[in-house]
Amino acid sequence: MSAATTRSRTPDRLCVEAVDLARAAAEEAAYPGVVGEHTAAIAEGDRVVTHFFECKDPGYRGWRWAVTVTRASRAKNVTLDETVLLPGDDALLAPEWVPWSERLRPGDMGPGDLLPTDAEDLRLEAGWSGEDAPPPNSVVSTEMAELVEAEDADVTDRAVVPVRGSITSVAEELGMRRARVLSRYGLHSAADRWDESFGAKTPMAQAAPASCVSCGFLVAIGGSLGQAFGICANEFGPADGRLVSLSYGCGGHSEAAVMPKPPRPAPPVLDSMASDEFHLRPSPDSGSVPTTDPLAPDLGHS
Repeated sequence: MSAATTRSRTPDRLCVEAVDLARAAAEEAAYPGVVGEHTAAIAEGDRVVTHFFECKDPGYRGWRWAVTVTRASRAKNVTLDETVLLPGDDALLAPEWVPWSERLRPGDMGPGDLLPTDAEDLRLEAGWSGEDAPPPNSVVSTEMAELVEAEDADVTDRAVVPVRGSITSVAEELGMRRARVLSRYGLHSAADRWDESFGAKTPMAQAAPASCVSCGFLVAIGGSLGQAFGICANEFGPADGRLVSLSYGCGGHSEAAVMPKPPRPAPPVLDSMASDEFHLRPSPDSGSVPTTDPLAPDLGHS
């Protein structure tokens, strides 16, 4: 048995000697062969001692089995208190738990996944519902408003189409008649995020011959974001279908390199009605062929 270690009090002798009881409890909680050597016995209180055993499980490197035993006052029988597996100083621990809302990253959502938003989300703010607008711009009719003033009746909003030109119709056209809309912080954070991917500081934009603001493939968008962003519609561009900054650019700019038309050769001229005669040998009367053969030179042979 290894030597007992102490904290601030002297361990109980009977509890310190109950190593076999502690080992049996640890092997019952785990399985035989995983509980290793006895490493320490620490006093947790009066007649309360915790025995530590080495853990041989490869998945729990540096962990220890801790078995706490105790005995009643003036009793000689040592009883089991609890058995637990605890990490040591060099134990292999799992990373600190992070809530799902902080672990979520762009692209993690799949089909069927739901992403709830916090009621106090800084990216959103309350939209315009028209409840505070006086008639006739409110969604409550003038007749119902007069009835409320006269009889103090309960009024519920009627699902009617707002009159064209009223504040309600303008709000619907702008998309403001929603429970919440993007706040200024939400707009700025989205713009910074999109500009980082498809903005003027990207290597593609730095090497582009021109920016997207003058490109014919840029599809304009409405709202305040339309002053700085648009949608690329060039199927051969790196940002096709993406929201790009007006200062972004790529080699697929519509006016960057207009390809000239290839030159067309002249049509061939064929005359099949006449033929030219070409002699293989010159005729005798052409003047280029002598009429008589010259005498052979005398080479001195007999």
